[in-house]
Amino acid sequence: ALAQAVFGRPPGPDAVLALPAEQLLDRAWAERPAWAIVPFETLEPRWKVLRIDGRSPLDRGLDTRQYPLVVRLGVIASDPDLAARFLADATLPLTNRDESQMTVLLMTGVTALVRATAWKMEQKGILYPAQDIGDWLRSADITHISNEIPFAEDCPFPNPVQEDVVFCSDPRYIELLEYIGTDIVELTGNHFADYGAEATLLTVAMYEERGWPYYGGGRNLAEAQRPVTITHNGNTFGFLGCNPVGPAFAWATEEQPGAAPCDFDLMHAQIRQLRAQGVLPIVTWQYWEFYDYAPTPQQQADFRSMAEAGAVIVSGSQAHHPQAIEFYRGAFIHYGLGNLFFDQMDELGTRQELLDRHVFYAGRHISTELLTAMLEEYARPRPMTEEERRQLLEALFAASGW
Repeated sequence: ALAQAVFGRPPGPDAVLALPAEQLLDRAWAERPAWAIVPFETLEPRWKVLRIDGRSPLDRGLDTRQYPLVVRLGVIASDPDLAARFLADATLPLTNRDESQMTVLLMTGVTALVRATAWKMEQKGILYPAQDIGDWLRSADITHISNEIPFAEDCPFPNPVQEDVVFCSDPRYIELLEYIGTDIVELTGNHFADYGAEATLLTVAMYEERGWPYYGGGRNLAEAQRPVTITHNGNTFGFLGCNPVGPAFAWATEEQPGAAPCDFDLMHAQIRQLRAQGVLPIVTWQYWEFYDYAPTPQQQADFRSMAEAGAVIVSGSQAHHPQAIEFYRGAFIHYGLGNLFFDQMDELGTRQELLDRHVFYAGRHISTELLTAMLEEYARPRPMTEEERRQLLEALFAASGW
């Protein structure tokens, strides 16, 4: 009755189907394509929130007066004091969409400011790679960057056709990470120790100087394996990550800096402890790299194990090629996001990029928006065209079994 009062009568008896809330999502997935109108507080990531006239309830600063799917309820009383007492005693919240309880977390793939990417930065400016997608990165409340490369004072001038894979970045390049609004840095990368302990420690110190927490790597094994928590608008996240691949010299030890080697038993215990504390575990890692949209069976088993332990998001930071998505035991698993800032232009898959815009509300993961970009000039991702996006998402969803 309320829906009819707001939106009018359906055009026909079969045009709109009313279902119990607990049946609606499964029915929509079973009968795709299907659309539904649901309350904001019931959103979860298996729903795709559609924009209406360019507006979404997941956007900050939404003018609800201009958004059509809004129902307003009020109290009218002849006695103003009676109305005030009613509102004061009401147990319902005044709104089911309070932006002070919302957090936008942006997860990204490979950042490696080396080789042709670095050479382009020298030619066109340090901020050049973010020219077209900087707003995406800066607009998030928490922007995650997986920077695989150490900064080194003696880093040579970049060679766009460098043949070896021992990498470093000029310390000046951190200006790009500042510009895009980096909030947390993942250090699980294979190349984090390429230039020795001095460069690795310099890199960590540079992040600390800027107040950026880091995880998945550090000055020693204990620091590398510790979860890092961030709280925003009442939503607390626990980030943890590891590198199961190596090489061995890249792993942190009790005395040497580096990436965290994977100890699944430890990570599962840490995830369970975080959940018991009301913290939302976010697990990322530098897994083996596969140039295919589909995950391997072992990759699927390992990622799922983190979800089984209680992770809310499991994200593959290693992938140079986008990989499939899975909803599993209440978790959002993305097996690989592809590159963010890295020079691989050899094939379409390495040019295709995904940035995952996760939205949390009142301690829950309620939605994920897939932002899609295409790498240009070995350094500069740009938003995809409609056809490029369709091509990527069709391949991605097919690999996801959808």
